Amino acid sequence: MNTRWLLVIFAVLLTACSSSPKKPQELTEREYYDEAKESLDNKNFMVAVDRLNQLESRYPFGRYAEQAQLEMIYAYYMMSDLENVLTNAERFIRLHPLHEQVDYAYYMRGLATYEMGFAFVERYLDQDTVERDPVPLRDAFNHFSELLTRFPDSPYTADARARMVFLRERLAEHEMSVARYYMKRHAYMAVANRCENVVLHYQKTPAVADALALQAEAYAALNMTEESAKSVALLSKNFPQHPQLQSDTFETSGLAMVDRRSFWNIVSFGLLD
Repeated sequence: MNTRWLLVIFAVLLTACSSSPKKPQELTEREYYDEAKESLDNKNFMVAVDRLNQLESRYPFGRYAEQAQLEMIYAYYMMSDLENVLTNAERFIRLHPLHEQVDYAYYMRGLATYEMGFAFVERYLDQDTVERDPVPLRDAFNHFSELLTRFPDSPYTADARARMVFLRERLAEHEMSVARYYMKRHAYMAVANRCENVVLHYQKTPAVADALALQAEAYAALNMTEESAKSVALLSKNFPQHPQLQSDTFETSGLAMVDRRSFWNIVSFGLLD
């Protein structure tokens, strides 16, 4: 009889023990950081991000918290999660503007914006399409420019400067793509203004020569002969080998004749000539 009651009590205790939830093992701040670093070294970035997030949530003011935020920016970048790179870089700049490694956050902010801009332009839009959005590329240029202004001696400035040169060329070419589009639509003043913007704001880019040539055409079409002559003179002086300069004469590009449709052709959507 006593033995039976002892078995009942033992079964109840066993059931109670098995149903009680086990608490997850709590790691120290150093242990979380070491596990994250080990995961980064092993290129296991998802685990690294998990450990770094746990470290920051459990020890937000600990000795490794700020370094963990920087490591997280790197981990997200290696995972190609550019949105999170940008979010975390901007957060670090806002929270730690005087940190000795804040230049890294500025650089990664520019790099993420740069790669996001080209990912959209190159993957989803045709390279020659004027409708592509240049805003992400301008944002990336401005982010890199801020890095160079604030931290001229940063180890990241050389790469940032090289990317800025490339961005200026792409932005200038975008302006020229729009100008050529307007030329085909015979919006000559818009062409002249776009070309003027390239000449003034994108100096030392290859697009300047084409901007002067197209500007000369646009002014000629507007019967602004003096302005056209000035553009041709500048083109001859600075870019004497330009293909539109032939035997001391200026040849038009022919862009204005590319889409030369009649009024009836336009209003009938191509049904009538």
